[in-house]
Amino acid sequence: MSVSLHVILGTGPVGCWIAHALCDMGHEVRAINRTGRRSALMPSPVDVVAADAFDSAALIAATGRASVIYQALNPAYHRWHQDFPALQSSALDAAHAAHARYVSIDNLYMYDASSTMTEDSPVAPRSRKGALRARMAEEVWSAHELGDVRVAVLRSSDYFGPGVTVSAMADMVFGNLLKKKKAQVLGSATQPHSWAYIEDVGRAAAMLGTSEDALGHTWIAPHAAPRTQREMVERACNAMGVPMRMSVISPFMLRLAGLFNAGAREMVEMSYEFTAPFVVNSTRIQRTFAMSPTPLDEAIERTVRWYKWYTARGGTPV
Repeated sequence: MSVSLHVILGTGPVGCWIAHALCDMGHEVRAINRTGRRSALMPSPVDVVAADAFDSAALIAATGRASVIYQALNPAYHRWHQDFPALQSSALDAAHAAHARYVSIDNLYMYDASSTMTEDSPVAPRSRKGALRARMAEEVWSAHELGDVRVAVLRSSDYFGPGVTVSAMADMVFGNLLKKKKAQVLGSATQPHSWAYIEDVGRAAAMLGTSEDALGHTWIAPHAAPRTQREMVERACNAMGVPMRMSVISPFMLRLAGLFNAGAREMVEMSYEFTAPFVVNSTRIQRTFAMSPTPLDEAIERTVRWYKWYTARGGTPV
């Protein structure tokens, strides 16, 4: 497919790895954030442009000749209800104005997680954030059905990998271990959990943005076989050559921390992800587009290498 410009809204880890995948495909790529500042993770050929995503007119101007728009904006966790709907509304307006395809980067919060999740799992959110995600997904599909935009939705479980510092399997694990501290995990260390390697998420989003067959469907990014948090920490320790060191933050401890910390407070309602199995089946995207998840040990080794670089820089923004 010939396209003129792929525009990524957001330059966090997801946006950066979408950009890497698109650049590898040879596409022209623009990324939009509030400052126009280029992160170290963003590939050099990408044009980074400043625009206020809350300002629909400004976003339309910045995305004017886009053929595909990737909505990878993600407000601060404690600001989801205040900010997320407005950000999505502006993104949809921009896609409509540009007559661009729209790839929505979503998660699994709206699904019934009591059994293995697929794209067809029942929508049964167990949290306020899940209910918000469900409503936002309805708005996206409504725009698709009205013909305002042509949509593909990509969903993933908890991220880990190069550039990911805020996630259950991120700084509290890899960062702590490199500082000779205990890895800290949430809820339970013994429940199976599906983890989304960030480079796989970027490749999957780029595939959806460049495939006519992807439109009109929800897809779950490629995920390796589920692993417990204990297994993930053990593999991280092996990759670093350090002793196994881990502590578990119980839901009760998280609630106590939430009395003083907004981030911890926002995680309380999501504890169910880590106290029971939270598993996905990503067969559909793997079969349809001949995609495979990065082997877990390779993904962890890449993550460790990046965290060593990141820690050596003093843990400064990526």
